[in-house]
Amino acid sequence: MRFLVQRVAHGEVRVDGAIVGTITRGLVVLVGVGRTDRPQVADRMLEKLLGLRIFPDQDGKMNRSVVDMQGELLLISQFTLYADCRRGRRPAFTSAAPPDQASDLFAYCVRQASASGLHTQTGIFAADMQVTLTNDGPVTILLDSDELGFGRDGSQTG
Repeated sequence: MRFLVQRVAHGEVRVDGAIVGTITRGLVVLVGVGRTDRPQVADRMLEKLLGLRIFPDQDGKMNRSVVDMQGELLLISQFTLYADCRRGRRPAFTSAAPPDQASDLFAYCVRQASASGLHTQTGIFAADMQVTLTNDGPVTILLDSDELGFGRDGSQTG
């Protein structure tokens, strides 16, 4: 599973010109689901996301999480985070989960994020979306479950 995390002052997503999700200060998170991802991996990724200390404290140091500051979340499905560009000029997406699996796991992520108590918005799965954001910092971080060492069951592998 991959999360592209952006600390924002504002974020919104539109579908067919209508705003379907909007947040103020918080995180816009593009969520990519891989073929081998399971709910346990999503749980670990969300735990990491919610605890990530990337907001400034009173001294201006990145020392506060989105939970600490009661920020907001905008989660957007993004299968292209699994683009494989090693060959040719057209990316391959063979490592991305099929749409049914990805939709189910993305919905699970949204439910779990909402259960954290943070205001959580989303785009529309598989829709053509236009995302607008004001990146604060800028701060952009890639979280990859493979690089973090989370096995299929969410356990630490290394």
